[in-house]
Amino acid sequence: MKFIGVDLHKKTISLCVVVVVAGKRKVESRRRFDCQNTGAIRSFFEKQEAFQVVVEATANYEWFLLLVEDLADRCVLAHPKKLRVIAECKHKSDKIDAQILAEFLAMDMIPEAYRPSPRIRQYRVLVRHRHWMQGRITSLKCKLRDKAAHYNADIAELFTLKGEQHLAEIAMSRADRFHTERMLELLHFCQKQFEEVNAELNRFTRTAPGPEREARAVLDSIPEVGPVTIDIVLSELGDWRRFRSAKQVVSFAGLDPGYRESDGKGKQLSITKEGSRLLRWAMVETAWRLVRKFARWRHIFETLKKNTGSRKKAIVGVARRIMCMMYAMLREGKAYRPAAQAA
Repeated sequence: MKFIGVDLHKKTISLCVVVVVAGKRKVESRRRFDCQNTGAIRSFFEKQEAFQVVVEATANYEWFLLLVEDLADRCVLAHPKKLRVIAECKHKSDKIDAQILAEFLAMDMIPEAYRPSPRIRQYRVLVRHRHWMQGRITSLKCKLRDKAAHYNADIAELFTLKGEQHLAEIAMSRADRFHTERMLELLHFCQKQFEEVNAELNRFTRTAPGPEREARAVLDSIPEVGPVTIDIVLSELGDWRRFRSAKQVVSFAGLDPGYRESDGKGKQLSITKEGSRLLRWAMVETAWRLVRKFARWRHIFETLKKNTGSRKKAIVGVARRIMCMMYAMLREGKAYRPAAQAA
């Protein structure tokens, strides 16, 4: 069996082939290719006998795995952060990185990363694009309000037909008028794009397999949780069954507090903010909606605020509980029950 480590970059790819002889790891060959030369890369792997291959989970790994996975006995996606030996190596190069990956694969010591299915990857693209478009729309609206406020002419209904007519009647300088008109054009374009991505997401979710439809129905039973939040949770978690506990889900969302201990003295740190930033944002927004509208969640928030002395820490604590609740509901396939019914 051969073990092939792959150090993949945007333009080049470095390969190192390691074999185990008499219990010792030995480098058999090294190669380097341009990423555009997929024919030569494929040809190299076709010439290998039985082999396993490992590549780090960078932004552009998918095309490579699709190219060689039908040839390999096993394809491994390495978790870049957990494989810290490469980042901490004093003598670092593409050649060394590929060799370290190959040797760790030979020892079966690669910390594996999650590889989303093709459907989850498409789901994430659409959900993240919608979130990005919403951010652009909000930014443009803020800029237009600021422009109107410069002339003491901001009104509540600024983004209705009446508001746009009001904006056109403000006596602005020529430069401000030019800037305002361009921003309005861009706002209309972004709003159209937002409608189109929403329509595409609706078409996409209508083709969901059974487990995804069941999970959507379960999450839809939670008050103040709508399609946008459900899309974010399901797309970012991917296959939620891969998590063994609620603690792992919370860690994936970056909502778990860090902890540092030395010489018997421990200190709790702020949340890690690792993993999915979009999922973390969705949980905090959901927490605020539930706290404002339901006494049960407001009581939890007030208790945490009293214990921590901080509104921010308290709302993160509520978000963490909501994430755990959602995971438990998905795992058990049970709809949300208000506190009175749960008792």
